[in-house]
Amino acid sequence: MPDPPSNPTDRRGVLALIVIAPLWGYSWIVIKVALGYSGPLTFAALATVGCTVAFFAALLVARRPLKPPPLTFTIPIGLLQTALFNILATVALSAGGAGKVGVLAYTMPFWLLLLAWLFLGERLRGLQWPAVGLALAGLLLVVRPWDIGGALPGVLACVAGFVWAAAGLLIKLSQGKKPVDALSLTAWQMAFGAVALVIVAVLAQDGWPQWTGTFIACLVYVVLLSSGLCYVLWTYALHTLPAGAAGMGTLAVPVIGVAAAWVHLGERPGAVEAAGMALIVAALAGLAAYGITTGRRPAMAAEEALMPPVIE
Repeated sequence: MPDPPSNPTDRRGVLALIVIAPLWGYSWIVIKVALGYSGPLTFAALATVGCTVAFFAALLVARRPLKPPPLTFTIPIGLLQTALFNILATVALSAGGAGKVGVLAYTMPFWLLLLAWLFLGERLRGLQWPAVGLALAGLLLVVRPWDIGGALPGVLACVAGFVWAAAGLLIKLSQGKKPVDALSLTAWQMAFGAVALVIVAVLAQDGWPQWTGTFIACLVYVVLLSSGLCYVLWTYALHTLPAGAAGMGTLAVPVIGVAAAWVHLGERPGAVEAAGMALIVAALAGLAAYGITTGRRPAMAAEEALMPPVIE
């Protein structure tokens, strides 16, 4: 474990992670509840448009330039990280359990490790090898490819994690070309993704939502808390906490998601599924431990621009 923070700034960074973990972890349950009042694509489109407005408002408040980053990377990142991720994750949530989908979406760091190995020449080192092995074993147990009828939500969630990782790879490549302001990139990629999501939602015609108090509360939670507030806190934590501390904070998210789904939604995983989730969480812990022992951030926290998509 890392040494306790020795100065007020570090302590505030830890406090930021403490606030982030339950908000992100519980967001999967909030979205699952919201999908009882809305089609998945409609909800994804509404939430993304709301988040886009919030992030551009943040740009204005922070007096950041409104000029978009290079579109060669920004548009593909938006189509992957905002549009395709949200389509896959919300459809998976509409058909599967919130805890299960949340854990599988957080396989992103392992996909990113493999993509960085293939396209960036980054070798797997130390604890990264057993972490990837544990993650793959956990995936098999959770997705259960031998059970074709029940595998679809898990497969969609895994693909969502892969898509998130692919967007992360593009972010790494774009930063290698020219430094990009994280807030500006987030706002603009979300704007392009929102346009694509709205088009898909209109074409799919999965209906208008029921504008109940519960649905509005869920939408506000996603837009203002799990996306808006948490992104600010996440960026602050990455600036103030070196090494693997940010990764350790993120590790709590899928754990909280599974526990909250159990308590709030009654989603009690079976023995095989629970074992798979435990292996994935152990693999995430291995990545965080690697970040601490080597003085590096793990893959999930390596770039401050690599924020979790809006659904997180």
